[in-house]
Amino acid sequence: MDLNGTSSKLGLEGDSDLQFLLLGGKLVKVRSKSWKHGRYFKLEEDCQTFSHESKKAFKQNHTFSIEDIESVRKGRQSEGLKKYTDASVEDLCFSIIFKGRKKNLDLMAESPEDLNKWVSSLEKVINNMHNLSNQKKSEHWIFSCIRKADKNGDNMMTLKEVKHFLRQINVEADDSYAADLFKKCDTSNSGTLEGEEIKQFYYMLTHREEVDVIYEKYAQTEGQMSDRDLLNFLLNEQREQATAEDAHRLIEKYEVDETAKQNNCMTKDGFLMYLQQDDGCIFNPAHRSVYQDMNQPLNHYYISSSHNTYLMADQLKGPSSTEAYIKALLKSCRCVELDCWDGANGEPVIYHGHTLTSKVLFKDVIKAIKDYAFKTSQYPVILSLENHCSVEQQKLMARHLVFFLGDALVKKPLGDTMPTNFPSPEALKGKFLIKGKRLNKLDSIFTNNNVIEDGTVSEEDEAAECKENSQKEKPKKSKIKLDKELSDIVIYCKSVHFNSFEHSRENQAFYEMSSFKESKAFNLAETSATAFMHHNMDKLSRIYPAGSRTDSSNYNPVPMWNVGCQIVALNFQTNSKEMHLNQGRFLPNGFCGYILKPEFQRSLSSQFNPNTLTEGSWLKKKIFHVMVISAQQLPKLNKEKQKSIVDPLVKVEIHGVRADNASKETDHIENNGFNPMWNKKFQFDISVPELALVRFLLEDHDTASQNDFIGQYCLPLTSVQNGYRHVPVLNKRGDIISSASLFVHLMLLDAP
Repeated sequence: MDLNGTSSKLGLEGDSDLQFLLLGGKLVKVRSKSWKHGRYFKLEEDCQTFSHESKKAFKQNHTFSIEDIESVRKGRQSEGLKKYTDASVEDLCFSIIFKGRKKNLDLMAESPEDLNKWVSSLEKVINNMHNLSNQKKSEHWIFSCIRKADKNGDNMMTLKEVKHFLRQINVEADDSYAADLFKKCDTSNSGTLEGEEIKQFYYMLTHREEVDVIYEKYAQTEGQMSDRDLLNFLLNEQREQATAEDAHRLIEKYEVDETAKQNNCMTKDGFLMYLQQDDGCIFNPAHRSVYQDMNQPLNHYYISSSHNTYLMADQLKGPSSTEAYIKALLKSCRCVELDCWDGANGEPVIYHGHTLTSKVLFKDVIKAIKDYAFKTSQYPVILSLENHCSVEQQKLMARHLVFFLGDALVKKPLGDTMPTNFPSPEALKGKFLIKGKRLNKLDSIFTNNNVIEDGTVSEEDEAAECKENSQKEKPKKSKIKLDKELSDIVIYCKSVHFNSFEHSRENQAFYEMSSFKESKAFNLAETSATAFMHHNMDKLSRIYPAGSRTDSSNYNPVPMWNVGCQIVALNFQTNSKEMHLNQGRFLPNGFCGYILKPEFQRSLSSQFNPNTLTEGSWLKKKIFHVMVISAQQLPKLNKEKQKSIVDPLVKVEIHGVRADNASKETDHIENNGFNPMWNKKFQFDISVPELALVRFLLEDHDTASQNDFIGQYCLPLTSVQNGYRHVPVLNKRGDIISSASLFVHLMLLDAP
């Protein structure tokens, strides 16, 4: 077995684009107006690592993984290239955008043809890597580890290299285990493993005993699983409403042995392949696309929402960037925030006022939003304006919005008469809504009573709170002058101050919405939960983090969703448990940024209170059985320390109404991140399944200090599939760790 045969695993053997990248070439790296240097870039033999030379003495070549790339952008599409290069080199420029906070790589090719070759070749390799099956990714990962362990690159492995390899893959094997494994595979007694012996070593290492047990229980046809056996497994173990056609479809889709496929049978390899793919995943494949009714009024949905979207880091001195908007929008965020201030040269800017955060031009942000708003989701995007600008610069803001967003900007209500409630996400597909202050009522549009001049309004609640935090004495709430042009494009999201639910019911129109700081919102959710929920049945509510969270930390969004709040704004730039819950909440329904609220949060007769549960349609008592069986190929946490191996444990958490919140954990397994086995059973009592989220958290046990985070996965309980399932493992940023997984057995049953 050739350790370098990765191109065949990528399905690109002999491909000219792959050969182009393996050969590599010169590109100019752009860091500033004066720092533009030629560097030689190439794809390493493992087909997953990119390297380029470093000019610093004693420095190794810089490397990054194909899996770390979020996208490749052709042209001057990054902030750096727009700032540091001239428009005349547009057809030479491209950027490699990385996941998380890693800085973009801005590059220039030698010719437009060269540029096209680099971009198309990179995109092909990235897509192929993305489309590899989990089993192939797992193989890919193991072989790259074998390659690293094969220190002298001779395609053979000594016992010493085998021990090094086991540490690479997160297994602390004692000498006798390593020697025993080596001896069993070294059939030629040559003292090295090569060719078929390495293949045998790989198969022995990745053998899944727990999967064998399940397979053998159901494989009742001459040692194999017939279509009837597979159907039996789907009905009894996976609790699916499956038919013979479904069993045939799975054999056709996953079986790797052609003879078995012709005999309508599934081998053990085919069975493992099925378990590791979408059909065997914990997340219901039917929920991967939009499956909910998208024709309800906008306020009947939870809306994925970001706070201080322009920030890449903290709120005191972090950089402001158009890139932060792009990242949030590509994660299906549907409500972004723009803090607008007067800028130099008459151009409004966006930054966190009264702090050292850097500034970014308002018009650059609007252009970036226009370009990226609907790449992941077609459903409407709300631009939440916090306006601190003079009337002159407000006029410019309004004109930029109208000019750059064009027909996609909602400038008047849909239809020819004054609406009485919100249009649906479906009716607003591809549209932008502006949330901000308005000088008059919306119905003035239809009564020819529209204001013809600028006027004054009270400033936004969040702006007032921000000022309060930066001044010793509580300032009076300011009045600000509002430009008529900016006022006129606020249609369905007019900002008003909240007084009380009673006052809102009697005085507020459906399109008048309030923003609540977290302490106020949590207090209302605790003391007036049912009233808060009814308020949200015909109005929108936005919740934002306390101004004191200068580190951009987040509050728990779950209690806000429990009372039907739609725009629960979080700091997307912060990798936190709260963002994991947000990602889990919006994972289903095609990851489109809108989730239809449960019927009991939309029905006027509902008396649901998440804090004190009474009888009602929301009460659907269930027992959730979880067995944590095993994990596969967990990442090493301390890559610097070769001998550092994880001691993994798994926590299973339920986040929902107060009565359902729970957390249970397994014991830790010493020194094994490669294939730890727990076989630990848990049981959870669930009262309101429609509001429950399930989160699996993997940690590295530490006796002396807090456990370290390994990975996690979160999804709504209503999207969980029963039976034997693999759970993907995501890193802190929410990106998938492609080689790793958790294997569990799940059963959600009606309570007796």
